[in-house]
Amino acid sequence: MLLSVLDQSPVRQGGSAEQALQETIELARLTEQLGYHRFWVSEHHSTDALAGSAPEVLLAALGQATQSIRIGSGGIMLPHYAPFKVAEVASLLASLFPGRIDLGLGRAPGTDMVSARALSVDGKTRFEEFPQQVSELMTMLFDESFKPKVNPQPRQPASPWMLGSSPDSAILAGQQGLPYNFALFINPHMDTRILDYYRQQFQPSEHLEKPYTSLTVNVVCAETEEEAKALALSRQISFLRFATGRGDSRICTPEEAQSVTLSADERAFIDQRSAHAAIGNPEQVREKLFQLADSFAADELMTVTITYDFEARKRSYELLAHAFKLTQ
Repeated sequence: MLLSVLDQSPVRQGGSAEQALQETIELARLTEQLGYHRFWVSEHHSTDALAGSAPEVLLAALGQATQSIRIGSGGIMLPHYAPFKVAEVASLLASLFPGRIDLGLGRAPGTDMVSARALSVDGKTRFEEFPQQVSELMTMLFDESFKPKVNPQPRQPASPWMLGSSPDSAILAGQQGLPYNFALFINPHMDTRILDYYRQQFQPSEHLEKPYTSLTVNVVCAETEEEAKALALSRQISFLRFATGRGDSRICTPEEAQSVTLSADERAFIDQRSAHAAIGNPEQVREKLFQLADSFAADELMTVTITYDFEARKRSYELLAHAFKLTQ
């Protein structure tokens, strides 16, 4: 089972975006040393809680800071941009870091609709055009007869991926013959047959001969279950504040998280959001992740770990790597 990382450059209370981005770079170096397969970064806009608004820029820094781990966008939100520009960005990155670039593509806005309209050149959102944009982008990247020519032309083009959290994205990934990453950490309520939809629709392509799936899961691993749950509560409270628009959504301290009095509805919300999270000691997390991989029949697992303390975040990845024997 390949194990990978999605990092969202979380900003803690009392911290800064600059600090969060440097921590992402440090984490990429660490996870490469630990034996993780990929390291992806996300795209979010107009939030104080997550610093990564331009994965294509951050990937250049990550490529320079690492040697061999695959790096990629998890993802670039294609409806905001012209496919030709995305093709050139991906080709430039693939030329800088040959054989290491994953181009993860998503339809979601990664923000509120006001910001989504601000990202558009004419104030109009184009989410309904996503399937057409994906087709255009694949032609630009891989059809040598396409004009105007995408520049530069890398020896090893970026590897395209479809990202999503719904049946629509699964079906589109299959029809396009792309590997599919399902964001279980975003949509924890999806039927386990979601990846079956993808496999049923899959059409072999020049990118991929047979279906390939990855499952992204929230993970917090610590020496004990009690410690892991205390660490995870910081993100859970911060996400609750983000979802409700009440309070500071930056990652709060474990002490503050423990002091919050939750209503029955708020507790139910957190429990629902955490239904498929892997939180506990190394043995518990390993068992949970293998259970999820088996339930969804996933080929690869991608993990998202957010804690207030960066050392705890690094330690979570270290414990997980040892539990999966990545370093052997």
